[in-house]
Formats: sequence, C-alpha cells, structure tokens
Amino acid sequence: MSDALLVATAIHKSYSLGKRRLEVLRGVDLTVRRGEFVALRGASGAGKSTLLHLAGGLDRPDSGTLTVGGTDLSTLSQTGLTTFRNRRIGFIFQAYHLLPELDAVENVSLPGRMARRPATEVRDQARQLLTRVGLGDRLEHRPYELSGGEQQRVSLARCLINNPELILADEPTGNLDTRTGMEVLELLLSLGPERGTTLVVATHDAKVAERAGRVVQLEDGKVVG
Repeated sequence: MSDALLVATAIHKSYSLGKRRLEVLRGVDLTVRRGEFVALRGASGAGKSTLLHLAGGLDRPDSGTLTVGGTDLSTLSQTGLTTFRNRRIGFIFQAYHLLPELDAVENVSLPGRMARRPATEVRDQARQLLTRVGLGDRLEHRPYELSGGEQQRVSLARCLINNPELILADEPTGNLDTRTGMEVLELLLSLGPERGTTLVVATHDAKVAERAGRVVQLEDGKVVG
C-alpha cells in the first residue's frame, strides 16, 4: 500500500524463561496507513506490548520484517536504530518514564536535545507543548510534584517534541482514573492529527478502542480480527 507507514510481516518473537521458551508473537502481519488511529486489543500476554516495542525499534523480532516509513528496521545498526527512533517515533508508556531529577520542560526537551537540535528552540517548543496540554503553570515542576494525569500530559508533550510521524502508546490511560484518562485521550486525538501523526495504541480500555478508526485483536500472539 502506497500510504502504508508501518508494515509488520510474519513477525515472530519469543523470550527465554529459564529453561522454557515463551513464544509471544507467532507470525503477526499488520499494516497501518498514514494518519490512522489503530487500537490493539487482547488479553494480557496476547503480545500487544511486544508488538509495539518491536514496531518502535525497542527490541528486534526473531524473524519477519518491520518497516516504518519505508525503512526496514532490521537494516539499521543499533546506533542507527536509536537515531531513527528518536527522530521519527514518539512513545507514551503507562508508567510515564519521566526522569525524576528533571522538571517538566527538561523532561519534554530531552528527545530534542538528543537529536542535537538548538537548545533554545527545543526549550521554547517544550514550553509551547506543555501549555498546549494544559500545564503552562507547571513548567518547572518535577514529576513528584505532579499528579498521574499531569505526568502523562508531560509524557504526551515529550513524545511530540520531535514531530514524530508515528506515535506508539502502551496503555496510556492504564494508570489514570476514567475522567483523567479520557482527558489525556482527547489531547492525544487532537494533537496527533494536527501534526498528521499516525497513532497505534495498545489498550484494555474499551472506551479508548471505541475512538479508534480500526481495532486489531490479538490472541495468543496472532492477529485474529
């Protein structure tokens, strides 16, 4: 498909658990078009998070191919993969993964600084993004001074700092109460399309899945619907 952004073909992934081998993904095929919002559903252990990690280059499959924007991730060195991930993919995690010693602006700025963008430009953009997600009065607050919802808003701003073409979100509302989770989802759905971003979300939340343009069901490491 000419408008395909993410293409996973025959993806297998397993992990060693002592003497046992756990097969998590068993030949997954998935194509996500540019601008789509795709929700991954399935029970715990179905392979949702593993598929996201592979799609984002955080891990490599045992076999199969993954391409993002026409780039085969298997052809990239570890350094090349890190650079690609930093500049073209945004991540949102259930556990936020903010650095506790940095304030909100510094946390959001970090991927931009890693991309060697001008410090002033990155800091200005971080302030704008934090203001956009409703944290204009929390710019200098550290994570421990923020609520869970506010921390997830910081992570949302952080994932957008380098204007990624693909956002991968792993249970982004999982640690939030229903109202706060919906507020974060609305921000994600408004900010992503503004930038032409493609969104893939792994979620147990039926309300999140209801907002997706397409729902992909995983079961025992396979796409079943």
